Amino acid sequence: MKNKMRKLIFISMLALTATFGAAGQGKVWSLKECMDYAMEHNLSVRKSALAVERRQVELSSAKSSMLPGVAASGSQNFSFGRGLLEDNTYANTNTTNTSLSIGADMPLFQGLKIKNSITLGKINLLAATEDLEKVKDDIRTSIAAAYVQILYCEEIAAVAHRQVEIDSQQVVRLEHMYLNGKASQAEVAAHKAALSQSILTAVQADNETELAKLDLSQLLEIESPVGLEIVKPDVSSLALRELDTPYEIYECALGIKPKIRSEKLRLDAAQTNIAIAKADYYPSLRLNGGLGSNYYTNSTLPSKAFFEQLGNNFSQYVGLSLNIPIFSRLSTRNNVLSAKISFNNQQLQLEETKKELFKEIQRAYYNAVASASKYESSRNAAASAHEAFSLMGGRYENGKATITEFNESKAQYLKAESDLAQAKYQYLYEVQLLNFYKGGVIDF
Repeated sequence: MKNKMRKLIFISMLALTATFGAAGQGKVWSLKECMDYAMEHNLSVRKSALAVERRQVELSSAKSSMLPGVAASGSQNFSFGRGLLEDNTYANTNTTNTSLSIGADMPLFQGLKIKNSITLGKINLLAATEDLEKVKDDIRTSIAAAYVQILYCEEIAAVAHRQVEIDSQQVVRLEHMYLNGKASQAEVAAHKAALSQSILTAVQADNETELAKLDLSQLLEIESPVGLEIVKPDVSSLALRELDTPYEIYECALGIKPKIRSEKLRLDAAQTNIAIAKADYYPSLRLNGGLGSNYYTNSTLPSKAFFEQLGNNFSQYVGLSLNIPIFSRLSTRNNVLSAKISFNNQQLQLEETKKELFKEIQRAYYNAVASASKYESSRNAAASAHEAFSLMGGRYENGKATITEFNESKAQYLKAESDLAQAKYQYLYEVQLLNFYKGGVIDF
């Protein structure tokens, strides 16, 4: 069912390219070009980059909280009917009152909350930057895996198409022999059936190749895999190399992998959050000051000019406000406890991430060891299967082997070639992955 769904998706993508075209058409992509393109166009990378920008804005807001706040205000009031006069008596009159003021307010001390908030903002920005690098690392490894899968599928497809050529030649040869009375119609029909099976195998191999290209094109965020071609590295002389132990690789990875660094930064952020929560235990001190004036009119009395009144009524003030917390319904205490719980949880998260990293390295190491062993044995098996198939072909052509024996030998040859290609590219990928954990670049 899964294979059918993948094929349906592939067919749908082919239909879409008839309308929209293909971004990768006609271009031969190297692994480095794939990775560089994905760093700019992959949606996961772009979303993570936006998260970094958001943290930059938050840090700017934290720094700005140290600045004074300045606000201006104005009001215009109209009163009708009975009102208070200058001689402290009441009369029916209409009055207007215009007030203008500007004030400033600046925090002087808040239990180091502002300082710690700025520190937290810096830590969160660094953590978001590491998260971006982690996403890029994940995309790089995914692209490398997709790239290797295409190489593997293309090699299998090439073997399958060579087999179609061999079977086609056999069918032509048998048809000539049948016309000359040296082969039976049953032999011709049997080999035509074998040719049909070889063609089906080749078609399936081509489909798997296109599906592998579809996976890569989706990572690159291009519209279609049609026309997508990749550079084929020279792996004809792929040599086995000595591998560092998982512990050696892990010790190196601990200091450089973004997923570890981001979790360490989040642990620092959790520690800073405890200090921010404790700030509410301390008094807060603010400096404030302002300027103001007003303009007043009374319908029963003469009024001085607008600017004259503003000058006469001009006032200034400056002051300090102190707030001492006494009892906050245990909210500060509970906030501190909650921050400490978050810190303990982040410690566990860091340890869990370290264990996950070590498991990944172990998995890659033992996959590399297994693929190296399989690569070594499959090279010998492929050479033997190729020789056996060549000998069987000669025997079959000379009438000393049946079509069944020939097909069995062919199947063994195809399987040996498939195993060799799989082991070769699996080993290539896992070795590069181990090098990547040590800070190297995936490139082949």
